[in-house]
Parts: sequence; structure tokens; C-alpha cells
Amino acid sequence: MRPDVSLTGHETVASFGNYAEAQRAVDQLSDQKFPVEHAMIVGVGLRLIEQVLGRLTYLRAAGMGAATGAWFGLLIGLFFAIFTPGRFPFVLVLWGLIWGAIAGAIFGLVGHALTGGKRDFLSSSAIVAERYEVLVAAPHAAEARRLLNVGTSQQMHQQI
Repeated sequence: MRPDVSLTGHETVASFGNYAEAQRAVDQLSDQKFPVEHAMIVGVGLRLIEQVLGRLTYLRAAGMGAATGAWFGLLIGLFFAIFTPGRFPFVLVLWGLIWGAIAGAIFGLVGHALTGGKRDFLSSSAIVAERYEVLVAAPHAAEARRLLNVGTSQQMHQQI
């Protein structure tokens, strides 16, 4: 079941510069027996950041395909080794690994060739927010603010 993602009826009780701080605030509410099912962490000011990791050459495409194929071949070889009677099950595993790597390298090369030179680079994408807000259902917002302020002042006293 998907949770209600509507922000109506919720109030911002705290705002933080990173997700870990917002998570700590909700954890602090939970530690004080607050009904955290009424809380949510919302990223505000979202941006998609794509970090370019390097060029994608035919050799790299074949290597990545071979590595993926080797894992798949290893899995298939293990299944054959488990369910096939014989004295040398490790040979089946080895053959699965080898043929998986060969097939993966071929698929990697063909896949890269079919792009026609478009997107000849590797990258990693992430969605990041400028800030993270802790929102709580309106009937519980005042209590959440109070508990967060009490917890913050207790932490400050413990550090002194």
C-alpha cells in the first residue's frame, strides 16, 4: 500500500541542510514516543546531478558486459552443479562462468555499437535537495515542535 503523499494538512516543524539531520530529528521524536507515522521528510529544491565517470569505449563496454555475464553464468553454473549428479561440479560452475563472460562481452559490444556513437560516456545520477523539511500532520505539529526543542536543549546541556 502506498502512503499518502499529499502535503496538505501538514506543517513544517523543522528544516535541515542535509538528510541525516532530518532523519535524526525524526528519530529523536520516535525516542520520545511521538507518533512518527504522522511525520514525513520532504526534500525541497530538488536537482538531478549526473556525475560523468569516464569514456565508454568498445573495450570498456566489452569488459562491463563480460563482468555482468560472468556473474550470470556463475549463477547458472551453480544451479547446474547443484542439480546435476557427477564427480566434478566445479567444472560446470567454471564453464558457466566462462560462457557467461563470453556472451556478456558480445552483448556489451553489440549494445555499445547500436548506440551509434551517442552517449559515449559512463555516468552516475543522483537526486539531491537543497534542504530537508520535517513535516507533521497539523494536529500533532505543536507537540512535535515542543519535543524537538526540548531534545535540542537537552543535547546542548549534555555537550556543556
